Amino acid sequence: MLESMGLPLPAESLIIGAALYAATTHHLEIRWVVVAAVTGAIMGDNFGYLIGRSIGFRLLQKHGGKVGLTHERLLLGRYLFKRHGGTVVFVGRFVAILRVFVALLAGANHMPWKSFLWHNALGGVVWAGGYAVATYFLGKEIFSLSGPLAIGIGSLVVIFLGVCLYFLKKNEKRLTDEAMKEAKSEEHSGKNKA
Repeated sequence: MLESMGLPLPAESLIIGAALYAATTHHLEIRWVVVAAVTGAIMGDNFGYLIGRSIGFRLLQKHGGKVGLTHERLLLGRYLFKRHGGTVVFVGRFVAILRVFVALLAGANHMPWKSFLWHNALGGVVWAGGYAVATYFLGKEIFSLSGPLAIGIGSLVVIFLGVCLYFLKKNEKRLTDEAMKEAKSEEHSGKNKA
C-alpha cells in the first residue's frame, strides 16, 4: 500500500517472500496473502491518486521545471493521461519506478477517477495476485527461474520503455501541439458556458 502511495518500498519482494513462506511452511494461507497484496495495492494507488489530485499538479507546476517538466510537458502529460491513462496505469503496475509514481501522476493530471479505479484495480489484481499465486505454485523452483526470468523481463521492460521514450521524443512537438489545441478548445468552451 505504501509503495503504491508513492514511497519507494520493495512491494514485489514482500509479496514474493510471503508467497514463498506460505508455500514452504504452510503457516500462511496463500489466499490471505493474495487478498492482502491486492487490497494494499489498490488502496495505496487510490490514496496516491487523491494526493496527486489535491496537491500534485501545483507541486509539478512549481517545481517541475527543475526536472525538465515545462508547462508544455505538463500539458502533454495531461493529454496523454486523458487519451491513454488506463494503459499507463495498468502497465505502470509492472514497472518498478513507474509503479511508485503512476497514481500520483494520474491524480495530478486529472485522469478521470472511474477510469483510474478500473485500470488500477485490474492492474492490482493481475500484478499482486499474479505474483503471489505464481510464486506460491512455483515454490522452491522460483530461485532457479528468477535469474533468467528476471533478465528476460528486464530486457523486455527496457525495450518497451525505450520504444515509448523514442516515440514521445519523436512526436513530442506534434503531441504538444495537439495538447495545446485541446487545452485552448476546453478553455474556450468553458468561457462560452459561462
